Amino acid sequence: MTAPPITIGIVGFGKIARDQHVPAILGDARFRFHAIADPASGAAPVPRYRDIEALLAASDAPAAVAICTPPQARYGIARYALERGTHVLLEKPPAVTLSELEDLSELAAKTGATLFCAWHSQFAAAVAPAAEWLATRTVRRVRITWHEDVRVWHPGQRWLWEPGGFGVFDPGINALSVAVKILPERLLVQSALLDYPENCSTPIAAKLTLADARGRPVAASFDFLQTGPPTWDIEIETDEGELELSQGGGRLVLDGQKAALGANAEYPALYARFAELIGEGKSHADARPLRLVADAFLVARRRSVPPFVD
Repeated sequence: MTAPPITIGIVGFGKIARDQHVPAILGDARFRFHAIADPASGAAPVPRYRDIEALLAASDAPAAVAICTPPQARYGIARYALERGTHVLLEKPPAVTLSELEDLSELAAKTGATLFCAWHSQFAAAVAPAAEWLATRTVRRVRITWHEDVRVWHPGQRWLWEPGGFGVFDPGINALSVAVKILPERLLVQSALLDYPENCSTPIAAKLTLADARGRPVAASFDFLQTGPPTWDIEIETDEGELELSQGGGRLVLDGQKAALGANAEYPALYARFAELIGEGKSHADARPLRLVADAFLVARRRSVPPFVD
């Protein structure tokens, strides 16, 4: 007998929810888009509630929620849902601090609800083939370049510049999530230089010096002020050739030859994995990308740059 679809609500109905989560949910028969919780949202294709409390107090409360609010609000919302046995998918970054994420993981284990940290870039088409190719080779050096125009990709999103908003690490953490997925060894942050606009509490650019556990160098550059097309690239030199992952994980070149990949469907793959975890009664809360960002803040030198005007 086919299991009934998992009813799911979205908490925080902004651009990422509309553009990515809704199509992925509607395209997966294992889910049924049930409701949203957002005090400021306008028209919606499903019933709207003002907040998570009202959503889960409804007589037909959903079995799962996807939390797509700014990161500063995610911990409290996720904890409220998990305490009631509701399955939780957390947009990235999953929390503001490692302690918040650890607490949510422990709570999910106690309640039996599924907690899934949705590092969407890990599900890009090139990531699994890249990891497989690297598994049989020795990495010599890595260069990560993740540059984009914040005015194009995050227009008017003031929360990015407030404490807990991550600044340029909001996209940069995507690169780190891919790096920890494809590189065979643990990554360690050695130093960082963070550029802070005079009117912001989070950085607008960052340069990180990392190494894997065997001391092989990894350089990362994150920048929010690149105009034109974004650059989302990871280049890796090994003892048996070079790997180039670009377009955020949508394109892979191995020793100069473009690899044949399937469709780059990150969010459908996310929801497929979420459904599997719920069916298996498991959670998956990968803290490694968040830990690298936290480590970068711990060791960073800070440089003041001109104010940012959106």
